[in-house]
Parts: sequence; structure tokens; C-alpha cells
Amino acid sequence: MSLKDHPILKAAKGEKTDYTPIWIMRQAGRYSARYREIRAKAGSFMDLCRNPELAAEVTLIPIEEIGVDAAILFSDILVPVEKMGINVSFVEGKGPVLEPKIETLEDVDRLKVPEPERDLPYVLETIQIIKKRLTDRPLIGFSGAPFTLASYMLEGGSSRNYIAAKSTMWNRPQLWDALMSKLTDTVIEYLSAQIKAGVDLVQIFDSWMGVLAKEDYETFVFPYTEKIVNELKKRHPETPIIHFGVNAGHLLEVNNRLNVDVLGLDWKTEIPFALKRIDKSIQGNLDPVALFADEKTIEEKVRKILEEGMKARGHIFNLGHGILPKTDPEKAKFLVETVHRVSRELRR
Repeated sequence: MSLKDHPILKAAKGEKTDYTPIWIMRQAGRYSARYREIRAKAGSFMDLCRNPELAAEVTLIPIEEIGVDAAILFSDILVPVEKMGINVSFVEGKGPVLEPKIETLEDVDRLKVPEPERDLPYVLETIQIIKKRLTDRPLIGFSGAPFTLASYMLEGGSSRNYIAAKSTMWNRPQLWDALMSKLTDTVIEYLSAQIKAGVDLVQIFDSWMGVLAKEDYETFVFPYTEKIVNELKKRHPETPIIHFGVNAGHLLEVNNRLNVDVLGLDWKTEIPFALKRIDKSIQGNLDPVALFADEKTIEEKVRKILEEGMKARGHIFNLGHGILPKTDPEKAKFLVETVHRVSRELRR
């Protein structure tokens, strides 16, 4: 089978497939004992992201252990932010800490748009190593979207209420536009470099867009994401693009205007609800906690999602967010096997 005929790429483009393909967000992560072993010897989390051999090895773990239909580049959405001039560290129990926070227009002026070949060569080298080893299924590249990255930079890390991000958006439009524009240029160059290095499709994570009201999202965020997508489609028209965020069911009709191939759904956005509002392929959307249920319950939930997904233009199965660290790997493997088996049954 030619890679361009792989079910994930065909489903993304709305073409018929023999079964529903599946990959899992955060599939190269802490639920895997092998990942934890590699992570322990790598140094810091960011050190692991900067080590092409180890990052490639981690990327391929879920292919070998649970049999997913695609690999996703092991990295982090904050990797390019670090090269813009922000120190990024990960604190146990707290998550990412970014210093200095962006507070003034002068802070934004000091940020640079990284040149991936010069500033992020280890990411591109990781992709090249993976592509030499992974010949039978696609590799997914990714980036954070400008709003999610801007939120981290303005808040100095994760947030529950996004006061700094939202107040900047409303009260300081010049600063907001300067930061979002610089991030937009960064994401365009970063994803374009990943595609040139060999990834077969890309996912844009606007993880936190769901915290915004529709009007605010449409006014202050959507135009920047739209620019990214349009530029990527102009440069790389054959590369499918997935767009994903959490708690974003109220933004479906807006995001349907994006020139992307696939819209990712979280587990709280029901597929029939989504299909009344969009005409793109879908990705998702099993609750990550469902993998803590018994196998009978998992199969029932999988079957429902697959049946609903068959009415979409195309369907890539996934969780509705990242796999949880305490998940039993055998349950993840069972999920993959069940999606393959049941989706074939439904097509008979």
C-alpha cells in the first residue's frame, strides 16, 4: 500500500476506507513503562525533546506497543516558544513555567520568529530519523495555535481563568495583535519546515480556545489561525491539516470556515451535534477516562462513536483529549484492536 493510500490520509480527505483508522493524542507518553525509562535517562523533559535519537525512539513506541495507525512527532507545543526568547521549564505538579511573562509591547518586540532549520534543527532531524524507520504508516507533525501559545506566554504558564490573556485581548489590542502576529508567523514557518522534513499531515492544537466566547474567538483568534491554514495550504496543498481544541463545540460553525481537512472533537461534543454544523472529516472522540472501564463498556462506547462517525465525510478515531498517564497500556491496545475490528464489521 502506498502511503498516500493509508486510511488516515484517505479519511482526512474524505475518501472511503476499509476500516476506521486510529491514533491517540499523547500516545507517546507516561502510560508506557518504556517511555518512562527513556524519560528518566534523558534529563529534563525539554532535553528529551531536543534529543533526536531518543525523541524518535519515543515517537515509535505506540506503533510497536499498541498498534496505532500513525505516529505523532514527540515534542511539545512550547518548543518553538523557547526559541522565540522565552525560558520554558517544567515543574513537577505545576506544569510549564514560562519566564519572563509577556507584559509589554517591548516584550513582544524582543521576541524573534525562529528559523526552524537554524534554531530547531533537532526537531527536523527527529522527523528524518522517524521517516527512515517508519515506512508503512504516516507521521503527524504538530504545533500549538497562536491563542494557546499566547495564553501560556501572557499567563507565565497554565491558567484556570486566563485573566492575563483575555484582558490583554480586550484592553491592549496593539500588544495582542503584535504577539498573535509574531506567533502566527512562527507557526507557519515551523509547520512548513516539518512538512518539508517529511511529516505526512499536521495537527494544530488550539487546546484552550474553548475558554473563549464565540464572538471573542471569531474576532480575536480566528483570523490568525485562518492565516496559518491558508498559507500552509498554499505552500503544501497535498498535506492534510487537523484542527483541535477542547470544550469547543460552540465554535464548530466558525472553525468550519477554516480550510482544514479535519476538525477534532472532544468527548463532550457529540458527533451528531457536530455533523449538523460542519462538513469536514472529524477526529475523535472517546472520553480518555473510558479506558479505565471494563472491556465491554469500552467496546459499547467505541461502537457508538464508529456508527455515528460513518455519517461524517471521513472519520479518524481518537480520544477526545490526551491519554491519561495512569491508563493501562493493555486497555489502549484493546481500544486500537476494537476500533479496527468493529469498524470492519460495520462496513460489511
